[in-house]
Amino acid sequence: MDMLNSSQHFLIIAWWLAFGVSVILYIALDGADLGAGIFSLFVRDHDERGAIMAAMAGTWDANETWLIVAGGIMFGTFPFVYGSAFIYLMVPMALVLWGIMSRAVALEFRHLASPFWQKFSDGIFGVASLAVTFFGGMSVGAILQGFGLDHPAQGVPHYIGGAFNFVSPFSIWTGVASCIAMTLAGVLFVRARFEKSEPIRQDAARWTAVIFWLAIAAVVITWVWSAVLFDWAREKWFGPHFWIWGLFGLLALFCIEQVRRDTLKDKDFAAVLWFNAAAVILGFGMLITMFPYIVPGTWTIWDGASPQVSMITFTMTMGGFVPVMLMYNWYQIWVFRGRISKLVGHEGH
Repeated sequence: MDMLNSSQHFLIIAWWLAFGVSVILYIALDGADLGAGIFSLFVRDHDERGAIMAAMAGTWDANETWLIVAGGIMFGTFPFVYGSAFIYLMVPMALVLWGIMSRAVALEFRHLASPFWQKFSDGIFGVASLAVTFFGGMSVGAILQGFGLDHPAQGVPHYIGGAFNFVSPFSIWTGVASCIAMTLAGVLFVRARFEKSEPIRQDAARWTAVIFWLAIAAVVITWVWSAVLFDWAREKWFGPHFWIWGLFGLLALFCIEQVRRDTLKDKDFAAVLWFNAAAVILGFGMLITMFPYIVPGTWTIWDGASPQVSMITFTMTMGGFVPVMLMYNWYQIWVFRGRISKLVGHEGH
């Protein structure tokens, strides 16, 4: 029995890590696409907007696959969390879903449309990117705050509360902070994908100088607000093992400084990689801070996990599916690493 419990605990932790990795990879990879979409709202040239969409045409769908993986893990391994959290977040998740579908339609069908509908597609693409980023960020903030459950004598606890309980000053802020951070990822992506002589690349470089410092300020404000608001975070960050979180912070600061240095030297691809490294480090830091909660104050990973998780499904998924996805992502990034001009946006992509 003890061996069975140990095996079950190992699997739950492993699936929790797999879920966290999937979410972090989605944010790091698709964040650049979302940020570029937000940036496109401020681009006046028709062909440049088309070129931004063409720049991500070869990679955006693979980047979003990680969100599907995260949802699948949540549904299959933590069904109790899935059922209650998605009721709690029904409104923002519906808007995120609308944004994801609208971006996909705009990306795939822009080149088939008339000039009027191309402009309409450009606007939808930018607004949908903003919606996914803002409401996705709000959802993260709302999850960090937790939500109420009923506690029946028998059966599974359910969410109790209204459809708009997710709205709070903190969740609104995390939505805004998400937009700032993803816009930085987007302008770094545009810098890396366009020829250095292109006006849009030069505009993105000017944006970087401002958005970079705004993103740092957003991270600091979010960290301070979280420390004030959440006991579970404060106890770990300032507890006896504070040096662990300090190490995460120092590593993130090192990566952020490399982003600044590389942008000044026009090493655009390296700057994108360092930015993603900082995002992954900060993401893992928050993931470990939340442990053993998957929804702080509401669901631990032990309470929310299905009793049916098995070593076979974990081995098949982690040992086969995920490595193939990682290789596929890297192959796409490598193939489409070359710079382009706005001419690719002429008459579609």
